[in-house]
Amino acid sequence: MASKAAGRSPNTEISDPRILRAIAHPVRMRILGEVHAAGHLRAADVAESLGVPANQASFHLRQLAKYGLVEPAPELARDGRDRVWRPAQEGTLSLEVEEMERGPGGKVAVGVWRRQAVASAKDAIDRAYAARKSRDTHVMISDDWIRLTKQEARQLSDELLALQQRWIQHTRETPPRKGERRTYHLMQILQPAAEVEA
Repeated sequence: MASKAAGRSPNTEISDPRILRAIAHPVRMRILGEVHAAGHLRAADVAESLGVPANQASFHLRQLAKYGLVEPAPELARDGRDRVWRPAQEGTLSLEVEEMERGPGGKVAVGVWRRQAVASAKDAIDRAYAARKSRDTHVMISDDWIRLTKQEARQLSDELLALQQRWIQHTRETPPRKGERRTYHLMQILQPAAEVEA
């Protein structure tokens, strides 16, 4: 979800089902996405981007920090009262769902998260089709079919993630003028095609 930083792992595997409590909440998931996209943000920045009260943004950032998904970045603060947040892990967050389900309360946590993830994915697809003719944004919907071995599928995934990370790093390093850039949601699914029912 974010760019590589010196001394930090590009991929983080998450197997603690408690993490799902943080990311199953749609506002928190969006805030986490905003922090990853920008590299670091203040609660006021999040509040302005999402149109939510600053105290609500602060609460959700503290919850994300409680579960180890964001952390304070005091070296980026303007003064002692200024609180800046950055991703606690850089790179892709990989949810180890099968392992989570085996832990205490894991099946329930995974079920709640999965329902939220499915609803979020459906909403993203609905918005993409509705916004295709918008003049204010660029929307791309890709629906391709590729014959791959399992190893080739992994290689393609790695290449797509690397390209994504390069763009995240580029946009973090070249801040635009205010209002010039907005956060885009990139969702990719690579999986075997469904079996045809006779």
